[in-house]
Amino acid sequence: MENDMKRVFKYFNTLTIILVTSSFAASQNPREISKKSADAIALGSMEMTTTLKIFDAKGNARSRTLNMASRKFGDVTKMMMKFTDPADVKGTSILIYDYEERADEMWIYMPALKKTRRVVSNERGKNFMGSEFTNADMSKPNIEDFDYKIISSENINGRACHVIEATPVSQESLQSNGFSKKVSYIDKENYLCYKIEYYDLKGKILKTQTIGDYRPVEGGSYFYYEMEMKNEQNGRKSVLKTEKFKPQSEMTEAQFSPSNLDK
Repeated sequence: MENDMKRVFKYFNTLTIILVTSSFAASQNPREISKKSADAIALGSMEMTTTLKIFDAKGNARSRTLNMASRKFGDVTKMMMKFTDPADVKGTSILIYDYEERADEMWIYMPALKKTRRVVSNERGKNFMGSEFTNADMSKPNIEDFDYKIISSENINGRACHVIEATPVSQESLQSNGFSKKVSYIDKENYLCYKIEYYDLKGKILKTQTIGDYRPVEGGSYFYYEMEMKNEQNGRKSVLKTEKFKPQSEMTEAQFSPSNLDK
């Protein structure tokens, strides 16, 4: 009887260790951490006014203002951006369909051409409106485009972070994103990302993105009010700063249409 009890206790102790270890391993899954990080940012229904400042290597700045709105319809989040200032970009509009399970779709309307055109996949990695941000930076990253691994832990602004390396899963993904890998610093507690380092196709550091001034919004998610992208190779940088934020949008689905970009 005593031996039987020892075997039972041993079994439950072993089972407990397996369950705890499995739970810990799951919590350390870099793909899942990256997905939670992407989901922590509010990109559902919202409207905001944003300033985009573009700095050259000498520190000279150009400023652009744009209005943005987004809503989720089924499995797709639709986002509209319209530049309102200065005059040379006023009226330029961009529409993004950010799907959960497949590649995004993007369109741009240029007033000078009076034409709306679709942005093809190999243009995702190109600069967004002359800034150091890319077209791909304007939408939620597609988790399926990358392989992930945890490479270390580090403190950022006093917060313990996972350091996760993501590499494109295919040549198509590599070309459309425009970098060979990215290294993200993700808060271990709330999954907010504070910094991302991008490497060029030769494996050299290309850009450093910093994200800050996170503020909570409805539903337990967050939104960043400031984001900077610094080009480590040419000294240029660009800063996106949110001036006004409203957590809901009243735009209809029909308004999030390529045919509505010139309105």
